[in-house]
Amino acid sequence: MAGFLAASAFFPGPGSSPAASARSSKNATGELPENLSVRGIVAKPNPPPAALQVKAHAQALPKVNGTKVNLKTVNPDMEETVPHSAPKTFYNQLPDWSMLLAAITTIFLAAEKQWTLLDWKPKKPDMLVDTFGFGRIIQDGLVFRQNFMIRSYEIGADRTASIETLMNHLQETALNHVRTAGLLGDGFGATPEMSKRNLIWVVSKIQLLVEKYPAWGDMVQVDTWVAAAGKNGMRRDWHVRDYNSGQTILRATSVWVMMHKKTRRLSKMPDEVRAEIGPYFNDRSAITEEQGEKSVKTGDKLDGDATKQFIRKGLTPRWGDLDVNQHVNNVKYIGWILESAPISVLEKHELASMTLDYRKECGRDSMLQSLTTVSGECTSTGTKQQASAIKCDHLLQLESGADIVKAHTEWRPKRSHTAFERASDEIH
Repeated sequence: MAGFLAASAFFPGPGSSPAASARSSKNATGELPENLSVRGIVAKPNPPPAALQVKAHAQALPKVNGTKVNLKTVNPDMEETVPHSAPKTFYNQLPDWSMLLAAITTIFLAAEKQWTLLDWKPKKPDMLVDTFGFGRIIQDGLVFRQNFMIRSYEIGADRTASIETLMNHLQETALNHVRTAGLLGDGFGATPEMSKRNLIWVVSKIQLLVEKYPAWGDMVQVDTWVAAAGKNGMRRDWHVRDYNSGQTILRATSVWVMMHKKTRRLSKMPDEVRAEIGPYFNDRSAITEEQGEKSVKTGDKLDGDATKQFIRKGLTPRWGDLDVNQHVNNVKYIGWILESAPISVLEKHELASMTLDYRKECGRDSMLQSLTTVSGECTSTGTKQQASAIKCDHLLQLESGADIVKAHTEWRPKRSHTAFERASDEIH
């Protein structure tokens, strides 16, 4: 349609052509105007003076091969001549519009393709493509995969990603998994059947094992999947790898239960909800039982007498710490737990494993305190301090006494990012 309009603007119809008006104009001697070409088309768009425009009474122009021609007669004895030079017509003076039309067509096709991508609705999960960085479903629809680039504002003082950054990646992939699978309702990760019943997901337990911390500019690949956890719970696991090398960065597992959004009480899983999420269950485990047993459970007493306790009071949630379910985001608790960890541990060690048991939700007006018990702190060897493994028990509670989160962490001596890469290359 755009090409037709452009052509009609430059190529008028027969009723409005300059040649049609020229045929009705002759001079006083009966000759046609000199600006009429061999093909009977006016070469100059300007009309002749009004004094020369008279009604034509001459005979029709002769035709050569069906085309009217203008035969000028200077002398009756002279032969009629036809010019041999190429005529100057309106058509052959126009620029070549083919390139412009081709460019316009290409633009329209590209726009149509882009609109198709924006409105895509694939039929099979295996066909989902990570076009906009939202991730894709793989392995027969049972695993969701998404890549993340470590940004400059996601690293800490040691130039590696913080544990909060990695935990945010886990939460983001979990929500995108629900959305990509078509199960996202009105709530924060809630399914349509859950939204009908005012039910939301709340995390009950998280356990993670960290093998290395990515640095600024690294690309990490996160896989996540779900499985059943008892009669009324759901387990979600994650496996985080380095995108380029494939090395494991982090493994994590978690248990989620349902809570009524208004009454704030735990609820059983309705059969309709189980029918929604059941087809996506995957029995694969990110952390094996043997790996989980190596990490001391929360509440266990630490071995040894060399224990110290640290406390930090006056912690209050800010407005930005709340999520859409109107309680503190579970990742925020990790920062509060580490608030009471001594600076000597944070400077010389990195977090190797963590287990968190969530006991009670925390609201906007809560006043909290963080307690940390440390075992096996840094030991001295000569003039240098040699760092050893450290285990910590943490308790985050309201100042009124109610427990919010219990946690257990294990720390290993820090090693540089380049040193880890060098050690990994030697192993492989």
